[in-house]
Amino acid sequence: MGKVYVFDHPLIQHKMALMRDKNTSTKDFRELVNEIGLLMGYEATRDLELEEVEIETPICPTKAKMLPSISVAIVPILRAGLGLVDGLMSLIPNAKIGHVGLYRDPVTHEPHDYYCKMPEDLDRRKVFVVDPMLATGGSAVAAIDFIKKQGAKNITFMCLIAAPEGIEVLQNAHPDVDIYIAAKDDHLNENAYIVPGLGDAGDRLFGTK
Repeated sequence: MGKVYVFDHPLIQHKMALMRDKNTSTKDFRELVNEIGLLMGYEATRDLELEEVEIETPICPTKAKMLPSISVAIVPILRAGLGLVDGLMSLIPNAKIGHVGLYRDPVTHEPHDYYCKMPEDLDRRKVFVVDPMLATGGSAVAAIDFIKKQGAKNITFMCLIAAPEGIEVLQNAHPDVDIYIAAKDDHLNENAYIVPGLGDAGDRLFGTK
């Protein structure tokens, strides 16, 4: 079973509190998502494999460790997942970016796909699937289903807020996927929103409500 890592870092918790506030502006919300994604990425990339290379310092030749040229892919679940991409890209600028487009049926809460585009060498990369919210788990499971069909074998899921129900669904469907969470919330309400949550992450990121 993949691990579930819930962050307790003071900076992440502080920024999460600011982001949850209904009075936080779109601009500030977007910046907070980016900053938290960067902080989470630092820990989530801890297990990346390195290769030994020879370099020359101003003093002498030496051996050092670096990421291989083919190492990471970042796959946001559209549209809200886009908010986490820049933070990760600032850490791993040579990462390839894939996209999975999903929308949730407002009645059944089931995910439906409308777009999927991945790097061709996905099977050779560590794949970070990112979405701010893990609510019912349906979108995350569907996205990872698509990504595995494209050949990915090494996948990590990252989100800002998760409900226990979504964690359970994702773990049951993809027990090989590690889950990194900035905050684990209490439950889902009757509309499948996370409580206390932060509302609709996509609307708050892009100012569409």
